[in-house]
Amino acid sequence: MNHYYQQASFLQSATTRKTMPAESGLEIAFAGRSNAGKSSVINRVCSQKSLARTSKTPGRTQLINFFQLQDANFLVDLPGYGYAKVPEAVKLEWQKFIESYLTQRNTLRGMVLVMDIRHPMTDYDQAMLRWANNRQLPVHVLLNKSDKLTRGAGMNVLLQVRKMLADGGIASVQTFSALKKQGLDECWSVLDKWLGKDTIVHESSAEA
Repeated sequence: MNHYYQQASFLQSATTRKTMPAESGLEIAFAGRSNAGKSSVINRVCSQKSLARTSKTPGRTQLINFFQLQDANFLVDLPGYGYAKVPEAVKLEWQKFIESYLTQRNTLRGMVLVMDIRHPMTDYDQAMLRWANNRQLPVHVLLNKSDKLTRGAGMNVLLQVRKMLADGGIASVQTFSALKKQGLDECWSVLDKWLGKDTIVHESSAEA
């Protein structure tokens, strides 16, 4: 269990830049295609069951949700993309909102990009990587749902994605399973580094 992230609590939602909280600490954004399991990842990282709301109809939320940590840092849940059955005009508004946050939020230190390991590096994922690369924002890719593949197949996908990411940008990648609690220690280590918490000692993820 990670006591630092376990203390995350919902602060507010935003629909425009004006409704975001004031920039005061450091922020890490979580992004991903709507059916990649992003909410489940956030809940697992924070050792909470319902911090980020999961839905049987992915992609409905149009909000950026801010979860505050104990020292004024934030974890930020971006709207899921590429799946919701909404009008194209609405999708474009979501896209502009997300892009505005990623390119103009000065306190943003990194982005966790959640992908379904069975369907990685979609066009939407690559667009997010380009936005991050344009502002030199570190990205850590979580290949979620690794429990759906054999270990060998999962390693093959990991190597393929790592090779694709090596062609440009400052992104790292790992396999992850929110369901089976796999990959938590590696993920926590990345978050700690971005937030300047490298000295934190966490309990084993096997007990999370």
